[in-house]
Amino acid sequence: MMLKKIVTLRTPNGVPFLSTGVSLASKVIRRTLSEESIEVEGKWDLLSAVCLERHPVITRPMQDLETRYQEMLEQIQFENSLMSNFELKKEAAKNRKDDPSDSDHIMTYQMIQDLEDSWEDELEKFKLAPRVSETKEDNIVASLKRKLDKNLVLLVEQNIGNTSFWIPPQSARKQTETMIQTAKRTLQELCGSNVRVQFYGNAPIGFYKYKYPKSMQDTDKDGAKIFYFLAKYISGHVSPDVNHCWLDRNELKKRVPPTIYKSLSKFLLPD
Repeated sequence: MMLKKIVTLRTPNGVPFLSTGVSLASKVIRRTLSEESIEVEGKWDLLSAVCLERHPVITRPMQDLETRYQEMLEQIQFENSLMSNFELKKEAAKNRKDDPSDSDHIMTYQMIQDLEDSWEDELEKFKLAPRVSETKEDNIVASLKRKLDKNLVLLVEQNIGNTSFWIPPQSARKQTETMIQTAKRTLQELCGSNVRVQFYGNAPIGFYKYKYPKSMQDTDKDGAKIFYFLAKYISGHVSPDVNHCWLDRNELKKRVPPTIYKSLSKFLLPD
């Protein structure tokens, strides 16, 4: 229940004045609460991190059930299919090629056979690109050409305190920056300006926080709160001066600290 009464307030010069107290007192309370919340929030460093994904370039190998299902569909399609225009022409020319008076159809049949021979030669010359690079780039973790059938996540080597970790690119927020602006700046500063990406919106998709060790608690900050932003790789390359790697889900679990991987696994879809 809100109390309404006249209270006596004093200006900074000590001059008293009267007020109903409701609006002014509520403003004072709100200001006090906001100052307390700002003080609490100020005990944490705010960081933005970019979870950059390279999506599969080729389809993954089919499982046994998928292979058998595809073969069944192809068989059904073959049994229910009709002859194409080319096949109809070939059949008509074949039926009339024995007629010596019909020279046009004899020439047509020969042309059809020549076309089929040329198509077979072209098919024999066509070679499918290898699914695995011949240069064994699957073992080069910094290469974007590795594991073309899997989702890969970018990690960089960064120092937290006196320890080096493999983590998604992250940095602290600067004054007047929004969190998404910090994420974009982080990617450009750590990975270079040659990487072209697309962010999925302006809101973070994941969150992680940790407290600083005692060696870092000489400051007024208790720890860091990290907000993860998901982005898709479009083109370009990471600066060669940066220690980085592109890892699939299994490799990610082995390389990233367990507590951070637990946060990443909440929004990264499995392969």
